[in-house]
Amino acid sequence: MRIAAAAANFTRDVAFDLERIGVIIAHARDAGVSVLALPDGALGGYLDDLRVPDPAPADGGSLPPALDPDGPEVRAVAELAREMVVCLGFCEAGADGERYNAAVCLTGDGVLGRHRKVHHPSGLAALFTPGDGFTAFDTPVGRMGMLIDHDKTFPEAARSLALDGAELIACLSAWPTSLTNRAPRMAQDRQARLFDLYDQARAGENQVLLLSANQSGRNGSLHFLGRAKVVGPGGEILARTWSKGGLAVADVDPGGLIGAARAVLHHLKERRPDLYRG
Repeated sequence: MRIAAAAANFTRDVAFDLERIGVIIAHARDAGVSVLALPDGALGGYLDDLRVPDPAPADGGSLPPALDPDGPEVRAVAELAREMVVCLGFCEAGADGERYNAAVCLTGDGVLGRHRKVHHPSGLAALFTPGDGFTAFDTPVGRMGMLIDHDKTFPEAARSLALDGAELIACLSAWPTSLTNRAPRMAQDRQARLFDLYDQARAGENQVLLLSANQSGRNGSLHFLGRAKVVGPGGEILARTWSKGGLAVADVDPGGLIGAARAVLHHLKERRPDLYRG
């Protein structure tokens, strides 16, 4: 099975974003990809600033458009996906006016799974309503789960999905360089180091495959890392991009890789939850 994670830049122009998604899906299809992870904010872009996010467009703020999770934009991506499994993030409009940083996994036959970001940094807590859990779901290529951005900072998030049977986790991010200690080179940036560390740790500690998609380029004061990757169940990077846009593509045998990783040391079975606090 061939799987891929994308690094790309998306904007407030949803029509433009749909065109870009179509191009990325077409390139992935030409490469024989079965599962594709797109970044957070693939429909409508992400925030302009994490330190002083301004929700009032009249005052110069610019929030991503809040979209109906079953609306025409999501249906358009399903039509583009056809036989492929595609995961992507967007700003979801809640029934009572809430905004959710959300993700959807779909094929041309419809939605397979949904996730609302649970962990919001303090600057974003006033803008988005948090999700209420982590749930794996069945797909034509096996059981999967999704995380959004800051969720992967917390080991319990990916562990919850693995305990729910997920063998492939898609992490969809709009992850920028450090806001407080920006390095002269992206490879030396603290957030670049953490982004890669979390991806490899979450895959290795749960012995699962992980697709890490991320925005690239700039939006407002944010400079996104790119660095999309496919990580194996031993924490090894199987494919990656760097700071520019592109596809990280890897051929994998999920059952074989995960079975080999868990043959001697099976982390999920070796847990001692009776001794863990909290």
